[in-house]
Amino acid sequence: MSSALLVARRRALVGSRSLASSVRWASSDSKDKYKIVVVGAGSGGLTVANQIYNRFKAAGTPLNEGDIAIVDANEYHYYQPGWTLVGAGLKQKIETREPLKSLIPSHLAHIPEYVQSFAPKSSSITTASGRTISYESLVVATGLKTNWDNITGLPKALADPASGVSSIYSYETCDKVWRDIDALRSGKAIFTQPAGVIKCAGAPQKIMWMAWDRYQKTGRGDQISVDFYTGTPSMFSVKKYAEALNELRIQRGVGGFFSHNLVSVDAANHKATFKKGDGSTVDVDYTLLHVSPPMGPLDVIKNSPLADESGWVSVDKGTLRHTNPEFGNVWALGDCSSLPTSKTAAAITAQAPVLTENLFSVVTTGKDRGVTYDGYTSCPLLTGYGQLMLAEFKYGLEPKESFANYLGDQSKPSRIYYHLKKDLFPWAYWNHMIQGRWFGSHGFLRPKFPPTTNTPK
Repeated sequence: MSSALLVARRRALVGSRSLASSVRWASSDSKDKYKIVVVGAGSGGLTVANQIYNRFKAAGTPLNEGDIAIVDANEYHYYQPGWTLVGAGLKQKIETREPLKSLIPSHLAHIPEYVQSFAPKSSSITTASGRTISYESLVVATGLKTNWDNITGLPKALADPASGVSSIYSYETCDKVWRDIDALRSGKAIFTQPAGVIKCAGAPQKIMWMAWDRYQKTGRGDQISVDFYTGTPSMFSVKKYAEALNELRIQRGVGGFFSHNLVSVDAANHKATFKKGDGSTVDVDYTLLHVSPPMGPLDVIKNSPLADESGWVSVDKGTLRHTNPEFGNVWALGDCSSLPTSKTAAAITAQAPVLTENLFSVVTTGKDRGVTYDGYTSCPLLTGYGQLMLAEFKYGLEPKESFANYLGDQSKPSRIYYHLKKDLFPWAYWNHMIQGRWFGSHGFLRPKFPPTTNTPK
């Protein structure tokens, strides 16, 4: 099937955008100063830029066209949660991307450049071309960096069609995952997860469970062993779900090797080297190797005045405003931020309304309203075809479940939760979330924030 037909089919499945909500392609803007500049046009940037515009409009103090600028040079916008579905053979990867300029409405200016440096003391940024752009308020939503090169031999292995090595963590490699999984007839399938911060910490085992189920359903389960090697000490960070997943692992005969961090890949000999918690290393033979690479902050953030000691944009974990009072007109959300919660698209749905409300309050009253984010995030954990464990939690790694009272215990795999991940969430994302009209567990209803006492910041 051609790429054009695949895109047409996806749009037909998720519903065409109505004339009222359709976006017109934005043109590049050449102004040097904006009321609000949003750096990054991923899930966080597009969502919050549209929510900010909509918030001012709803309050009767609308911003003019072009008052908000989005700075991002990427040609495409990607629905990254869809790459797991691609790796599992449920979607084609062309369904997970759209031209970025087609998603930016005409009332938002688009500056198709990358940021080279931040100068928060002068409320300005400099782009890669040397252009200086000033702002009254800045929202940073740049995402993070995937460090493929931190694993010796990995880039070369990913580029080799016969290596048996793949990853769902990029558009370029996610379809290789399905080819490798589907082609394997016998041997040893290893799935890895690095220590430290990564995008959607449940994704490394989602694809493992899908592969395991594929092998059972096609009669290959007895010929293929499946093992999980993770740099973390348990299956998941939240105790409730970690226990359920570990029980599932034992029931299914999946090997669990904890505090094992992948450090190198020898594709020619099909060997993976792991560094253990005690500092020693171990070589493991594989037939199929799925790699979740280490990740970290982007250099442009890490080397800027906005960064904390770890390289993330330092923001208050409740208000999402920068922790340095001198940079009180700077905000951040999503993967680039220092927020101590899992980095997922679901987290954006809870962060964006809080950031929007506080920024709106500062701009219109000079005071931070003090609305707070509780750390909500969600990880829809695929455990097989037709089944999913819906992990939802907040700061303190405490469960915060939306559907348990209606649909049952969310730590138990369910077909209903599976279709949320496979069908509802992609539809909501493309048609509503990145237009600023989807609020996660609140659906289409913007959260109502209780009255608070304004405290000058």
